[in-house]
Amino acid sequence: MAEPVLMLALSPTMEEGTITRWHKKEGDAIAQGDLICEVETDKAAMEYESVNQGTLLAILVPAGGRAAVGAPIAVVGKPGEDVGAFRARAQEPAAAPAASAAPAPTGPKGATPAVRAGAVSPPSSGLRRIKASPLARRLARERRLDLGRIAGSGPGGRVVKQDLTAARTLPSGGVKPGLLPGAVAPKGATAPPAQDQRIPLSGKRKVIAQRLAESKFSAPHYYLKIDVDAGRFLEARERLNARLGEEARISVNALLLKIAAEALKRHPIVNSGWRGDHILAYARADIGLAVAQEDGLITPVVRDCGAKGVLAIERELGELIARARVNRLKPEEYTGATFTITNLGSYGILEFTAIINPPGSAILAVGRIRRVPVAEEGDRLAVRPQMILTLSCDHRVVDGAVGAAFLKDLKALIEDPVDALYTLNL
Repeated sequence: MAEPVLMLALSPTMEEGTITRWHKKEGDAIAQGDLICEVETDKAAMEYESVNQGTLLAILVPAGGRAAVGAPIAVVGKPGEDVGAFRARAQEPAAAPAASAAPAPTGPKGATPAVRAGAVSPPSSGLRRIKASPLARRLARERRLDLGRIAGSGPGGRVVKQDLTAARTLPSGGVKPGLLPGAVAPKGATAPPAQDQRIPLSGKRKVIAQRLAESKFSAPHYYLKIDVDAGRFLEARERLNARLGEEARISVNALLLKIAAEALKRHPIVNSGWRGDHILAYARADIGLAVAQEDGLITPVVRDCGAKGVLAIERELGELIARARVNRLKPEEYTGATFTITNLGSYGILEFTAIINPPGSAILAVGRIRRVPVAEEGDRLAVRPQMILTLSCDHRVVDGAVGAAFLKDLKALIEDPVDALYTLNL
């Protein structure tokens, strides 16, 4: 008997998805676990593996069309079965084609085991697969190289080991200057349109807009700013990298995640969330790092930073950022941050305020490190590397004095990072 293939919830906030590509055509045989299509959700591009078995009798939602979670996108059954009723229902507005994904937030949770994350190249977002050998990928991670900017000499443009020989390590943790760590380089500047242009919202942009608006207008934000001497912080990083040699390189962000986790241990209320009738104090510091993508923003999360050494954090963060670049993060890898860090220092930004990323109650905005004259003891002038940290807090959870105490201890740990790194596991 013919049965529908339904659109599944591929992310916690997904209500709709856009079919970007069909891997099967009508008349093809399908087995359970076969990759049948690719779906763009509100946060990532996913590969859809079939839970049905039989012959693909009809494709109800073509490439470029969208469907709500639970809606039929295809029909599977025995050859010759009538699918007219399914096609008729598919003509209703629920599965109308769209230029880009339009999923709304707060959708059903939990993808089935038959769905797994994967890389997709949706035409609307400009994302593409990066072909590279496993050895090339490992070497690129170790050397902080961006595979997306390396020409491949292997079959089909595949990046292989020898292609990395001439590639140089990029500054600021493996990205071009001016980009967030893990950011996708924006397209080159173009001339403005000759007339006003209507730009359709992607599903990701819709979710970003709604979630940040909800956070900004439901959580009473306040902001605390502090100057930090980054001299010993940078020296500690240099010493760690000298100690590691060619094994790995510790980024500024990985070090910040580790130090922030140690500060959160001393101020657990900052690592808590508002739940309406109670405050939930989280047992672990799951810290997210805001990463820019070409079509939006995503926050990969490193779990339990307080229990990990900085090298383990660096390796995990590097893996997450690499997958974020090609839109391959799984929902559990970008949701549930109990605390978030956003760093615009590589853009040259001195200071800024950030909107809290739920379910956390605070977010740390990091400005660029710059050398400035400072007055030391005895009113002596010295030139020191300084950076400005701005902490955004939800006043329902974090009182002003609590946020200030956290920021004071965070400053002390950055200015003397030995205390934060005593648990370093290399």
